[in-house]
Amino acid sequence: MTDQLPLKDRVALVVGASRGIGYESAIALAKAGAHVIATARTEGGLEELDDAIFAATGQHATLIPFDLVDGGAIDRMGGALFERFGKLDIWVHTAATMGPEGLVPVSHADPRQFAKIEKVNFTAVYRLIRSLEPLLRASDAGRAVYLTSSLAWEPRAFWGAYAATKAAGQNLVQCWADEIESTNIRVAVLDPGRMQTRLRAQAYPGEDPSALPHPSEIAPLIVDLCRPDREPPGGIISFREWKDGPPVSALV
Repeated sequence: MTDQLPLKDRVALVVGASRGIGYESAIALAKAGAHVIATARTEGGLEELDDAIFAATGQHATLIPFDLVDGGAIDRMGGALFERFGKLDIWVHTAATMGPEGLVPVSHADPRQFAKIEKVNFTAVYRLIRSLEPLLRASDAGRAVYLTSSLAWEPRAFWGAYAATKAAGQNLVQCWADEIESTNIRVAVLDPGRMQTRLRAQAYPGEDPSALPHPSEIAPLIVDLCRPDREPPGGIISFREWKDGPPVSALV
């Protein structure tokens, strides 16, 4: 392992890789030496990502287009990854939705849209843990990075479905992290804060995105949290605090 390729020969799954933080993280992981498995609902976005990874590294990613509401597809993906790779070293989870309605009062939320938000932000996380844990256990140093939101512990008006389901997803991941503490898997929960993402633009259409950090700025932190020779800290990791302070992980 070298500092230039700290993730050489690692197998990394990025969920929600077609744009934003997932897109930039996938490129950064590939540049760090990992073979990237990219999943998203938008096939065109995945193909653009693959072009970017190939341009940067000369290697192609493995692309798996599917919708996170399809629990059966998540289960099948776990089996397919085992057949091809036999393990998974890294899982970066950036996928989330607030639904097409955007910010609405809880009492006005459409039940069908609420159910979809719950499936993407919460139930899919459970299905992924169930499907991916055996693969991460097969790694010598499994790493999982879950992207959360401050709304999970500071809920605000009109964010009901998103805030509640992100809180549920975060709590599920933290419970899982406690359960596997004695294994070789380490879990990091990361709060990116305000950032130039499609979800942020949907919530705040009048905001100037140039005043916000670009998703590429958080990618080095995600790479650091995925290194097998480093131990990510417990608790919620703040991107803003990381920018202003020392590295968050320590050498094993």
